[in-house]
Amino acid sequence: MAGLFAAFVTTGSAQEFPHFAFDAGAGFTTPAGNTGSSLDTGYNIRAGVGYNFVPWVGAMLDFGFDNMGINSTTLGSYGVGGGTVRVFSLTLDPIVHLTPKSRVDLYVTGGGGYFHEQTQFTNPTLVTGTFGNPFFGFYPGVYSANVVVGSYSVNKPGIDAGAGIAFGSKWGGRFFAEATTTSELTAAPAITPITCR
Repeated sequence: MAGLFAAFVTTGSAQEFPHFAFDAGAGFTTPAGNTGSSLDTGYNIRAGVGYNFVPWVGAMLDFGFDNMGINSTTLGSYGVGGGTVRVFSLTLDPIVHLTPKSRVDLYVTGGGGYFHEQTQFTNPTLVTGTFGNPFFGFYPGVYSANVVVGSYSVNKPGIDAGAGIAFGSKWGGRFFAEATTTSELTAAPAITPITCR
């Protein structure tokens, strides 16, 4: 997993369950379906804010960022040296806590929203310039860099669904592990982000 973050919920002393929640996390993203033949496993970053209406039902507004490399077979067929697919998402996700008052909370979530997908192809190039530092000095040289040779972006509606587990902590927050499948609604890559929050 790329990272592990604690998700803390705010709570008032007179309340029997936390109404407001926020979370943040990171993990890996696995391309699914036809997308799996073109993309490599990548990483994701997630953050969200939400409200629990009752102990077992709430809603989260989630922001997501997924980054996956394009595999070498696909790059070779396009005649380029590198490439990435990045997906930004903003979704409204109802959440149902199956064991809300337990130290280990099992939950299911799903919803939909806005997805922005960006595909970029690059080729390596050599750049001439001056580099160095004040201690060793500055000198002219040649270094490698990537130049963008093609880019495509599109905005689409999409849906997501998943399940997770949350463990209580002594600091009043919870640690989350969640698996979600995401699909854009119009001929788009299906991805499965695995996130620890």
